[in-house]
Amino acid sequence: MKVAIVTDSNSGITQKQGKEAGIYVVPMPFMMDGEMYYEDISLSQQEFYEKLENGADISTSQPSPGDLMDLWNELLKDYDAIVHIPMSSGLSSSCQTAIMLAEDYEGKVFVVNNQRISVTQRQSVLDAKEMADQGISPQAIKEKLEETKMDSTIYITLDTLEYLKKGGRITPAAALLGSFLRIKPVLTIQGEKLDAFAKARTMKQAKAMMIAAIKKDMDERFNDPSGAVTHIAVVHSDSLEAALEFKRELQELFPETGEIHVDHLSLSVSCHIGPGALAVTCTKKLSL
Repeated sequence: MKVAIVTDSNSGITQKQGKEAGIYVVPMPFMMDGEMYYEDISLSQQEFYEKLENGADISTSQPSPGDLMDLWNELLKDYDAIVHIPMSSGLSSSCQTAIMLAEDYEGKVFVVNNQRISVTQRQSVLDAKEMADQGISPQAIKEKLEETKMDSTIYITLDTLEYLKKGGRITPAAALLGSFLRIKPVLTIQGEKLDAFAKARTMKQAKAMMIAAIKKDMDERFNDPSGAVTHIAVVHSDSLEAALEFKRELQELFPETGEIHVDHLSLSVSCHIGPGALAVTCTKKLSL
């Protein structure tokens, strides 16, 4: 059976990378000052951050049902089935929309709801492609990814509270107090929710907190204290130099994990937290 793997640009997979890997990437749409842009099509990382820092009014959206169905219809001319891996259903309605649309495809489109985003979503996509190449059925791919949805964690620290205030996620007073005290909040994504985890006074302290949390997860949740069977990645929002330095620190702490992937945070997350954010993720390797 020939199975197509589809995801969205929240995975961090670019259009070019998708073509090279045989993966189809749906660009996420953004409304910016009343105009529609599409990630990695008409909106680059650099352009996004320039507009963000210039105070553009930015809101996220989801791929239109028509665009998604057009892609599926085109793929089903050459493929027997599709495995579609959108961003977490807890962070966007695009997953539920895809599940609803798939009902009309008579078992040919399998939508994975495994609460992943950014590089953890990317890893799910790469795992799905590997399984498809091995001849594993689309139903089994979906089941495997959903069974292991909690085998992943993200910790992220912010450089500013300004964008959380803009999005209404904290009050202006809390943002002002946090900025005055120079608080670096550490947030976590465990499954479908973005939650507060800790508060730091410096980026160095925030990184130490994230490393301690990752160590605990790998030891207690994944039973892999050395990192030998865990993918570790560093993601950032327009802060590449800091991300590469963080990678070097993590590589020394977890030498058995292999190469640590460094990537941009998806723009749909970055628009809510702003530039300067730094995150570490760990995802347990699948047993295929």
